[in-house]
Order: sequence, then C-alpha cells, then structure tokens
Amino acid sequence: MKDLKYLAAFSLPLVAFIGLYFKGIFTFLTPFYAFVIIPILELLLPVETSNLDKNEVEDKLKRKVFDWLLYLNLPVIIGFLLWGFYTVNTQNLATYEFLGLIFSIGIVLGTNGINVAHELGHRQSTNERFIGKALLLPSFYMHFYIEHNFGHHLHAATPEDPATAKYNQSVYSFWFTSSFRQYFNAWKIQKRLLKSNNQGFLSVNNDMLWYTFFQMMYLGAILFFFSPKVLLFGLLAGIVGFIMLETVNYIEHYGLLRHKTKSGRYERVREMHSWNSNHVVGRIVLYELTRHSDHHYKSSKKYQILDCHDESPQMAYGYPTSMVLSLYPPLWFAIMNKRIPKDMIV
Repeated sequence: MKDLKYLAAFSLPLVAFIGLYFKGIFTFLTPFYAFVIIPILELLLPVETSNLDKNEVEDKLKRKVFDWLLYLNLPVIIGFLLWGFYTVNTQNLATYEFLGLIFSIGIVLGTNGINVAHELGHRQSTNERFIGKALLLPSFYMHFYIEHNFGHHLHAATPEDPATAKYNQSVYSFWFTSSFRQYFNAWKIQKRLLKSNNQGFLSVNNDMLWYTFFQMMYLGAILFFFSPKVLLFGLLAGIVGFIMLETVNYIEHYGLLRHKTKSGRYERVREMHSWNSNHVVGRIVLYELTRHSDHHYKSSKKYQILDCHDESPQMAYGYPTSMVLSLYPPLWFAIMNKRIPKDMIV
C-alpha cells in the first residue's frame, strides 16, 4: 500500500474537479489548497530523510505501478481541459470564476502536466517520451524537452544556464529571463543537433518545428471547436502552467554555482548544486521532484528511488512553501541567502 502514496499527487486534480463542478468561490480552491493547505501540512508533518536499501530499490524498480501513476496523468489532463473548455464555452461565468478556473487548471497543468513530463522526458522509452511531450503541449512548453535534457543538465548551476536563478535575482525577473532564454536556447540546441547529423532546418527531424506546429494546431482547434473566449482561457491557463514550472526552476538552483577547474571547464554537477527538500507532502505530490540533487547527480534514476544526500544544500521549507516565499523577494533572500555556500556567492 505504501506504493500507492503517490496517488496523493492526484489530490490537486481532485480539488480542481470540485472547483469546476461547484464553481463560485470553489474555483479558487485549487490555489488555496496548493499554496495554503499543503504548506501548512508541510510545517506540521516531519521531514523524512531516510533512503532505500539495495533490495528495496530493486523491488521498486520492478513495480510498474509507479510508471502507471505517471501515465494516468495524460487522460486526467485531457479530461480537465475539455471539461474546462466546455464549461467556459457554455456557461455564463462571473469574471472571478473565469479567473479562478484559469488558476486551477493552470496549476494542474504545471504539477500533473509539466512536472510529470519532466520525469517521463528522462526515460529511454519512445512511448514514455511521447506522453511527456503531450503533457507539455497545453502549457506551450514542448521546447522544454530539448532545452532541459540537452541544455539544463549540462549547464545547471552556471551562468550559461537560463534555469539557474542568480544570487539576489527575484522570481519575477527570473520568469522573463528563464522562459525567453530557454526557448531561444532550445532553437540553438536543435540547430546544432541537425548540423551534427548533416540535416537542414526544414528536416523532418527538426523537433522544434514540429512542436511549433502542434502547439499552433492546439490553439487553432480550441478556436475552431469552441470560441475566442475559450482560446483566451486556454492561453492564460497554459501561461499559469509554465509560470508554475519557472517558479520551481527558480527555487531548485537559486544562487548555486559550479566552480571552474584549472582547464577552464566547470566542475561536474554534484549533489551540492541543487536545493534539496525532504518535506513529505511536497515529495509525494510532486513525485519526488524535491529530491532534486540526486536527480541531477544521476538523471536516469526514476522518481521512486531518488536519495537524499547529506552534502546537498537543504531548503528551509518544502517546495510548495518555498514557491510562496519566493513571491516576496525580501523574505526569500533573508531565508535563502544565508544557506548558500559562501564560496558560491560572487
């Protein structure tokens, strides 16, 4: 039964379901749950730092339930989007209800969409990567697959990485620098990959072109089958989704830097180059994303077997709580700056 603890990740879609069904003030139940209830639970519940032993790791890798818990997010996301589009198109919602549903579905797109896509994007199976890319589509972040796997994991905790927040950089500044730089970096990486295989820009293997096409088709389909109002709804929900991702990116590597070796190259990525959190609720709801240090140490490891490393810098609070704190930069800097290793501050 312990393996089913990750069903808690579906508590966010469940709360969003309540908002979609009852409407009214309930449309804001999802952001309230994600950024008030969960942080309170993280403060009340103990931190869990234990790691699995070798036999437990082997056992968990054999269990397909962990994979199916990820796959289930695709029909959940599709169902919520279609229901949300239908609701906006057929019902006379008040402005606050419209906004509440944007935030609710956007949060689900960020957590059960992009976060799961991140996990599946590191898998070797073509089918799993396909599901991951499909989960990125509603948030208009399909380029994340290329930039994250071929850019971020190479340059994390360096100035060359768009997804590493600088010391004393606010989350609001980071939203812009990271999102724009990641997009253009993805194009640069794609062109380099094509060139290395002696293929031109218009090659069928230009994934960035395909991503652009699929995302434009997605928006076109919304407009064709529904209305301009639903198109606006889909656009704004997608933006909320990728802002969720960028806020997580912000707290994952904030202020951390790898040093250069005598050769001029950066030292290899180690456990100390990502912020770690062992707060139980955030770990479960985000499929262990909070053990980010071990993920960067070995990106091929599946979420259910990620470890805690003593040398990893530890966040004062869990990821959901930290996301809230980051929205008030003076408080965030006061809490986090003193936790950054002094030799990383430049």
